[in-house]
Order: sequence, then structure tokens, then C-alpha cells
Amino acid sequence: MKISARNVFPGKVVEVKTGAVAAKVKVDIGGGNVVTSMVLADSVDDLGIEVGDEINVVIKSTEVMLSK
Repeated sequence: MKISARNVFPGKVVEVKTGAVAAKVKVDIGGGNVVTSMVLADSVDDLGIEVGDEINVVIKSTEVMLSK
């Protein structure tokens, strides 16, 4: 998948906490840095995001998106 965002950080999912509507996903991007993203619980399900997955953290303006 190609995207226009320039700030893409590969990392590993270290925590997923899913609520009724939203989910908090923590991704270790290395160097002692962990990025936390709040996304829809449906998005976590659709992407199949689980602890240990290698994913990308995509930062665009004021948004933080995840891709797998």
C-alpha cells in the first residue's frame, strides 16, 4: 500500500486494550520509544492487530493511523 504520509515508523505491537467502541494500541518503534494510538475497535478487528504484530505507525498532520 502506498500512502502520501512521510512519517512512517515500523514497530511491534506491545499492548492492545479494546473497549466497546475504541481501542488503545501501543507500538514500540525502537530506541525506547512507544507510540500510543486510539483507534476504533472495529479497525483493530478489521486489521487483525494483536500483541507481537509488526505494524507501521503512520503520522499525518494531527492524525495517527496504523497500517499492517
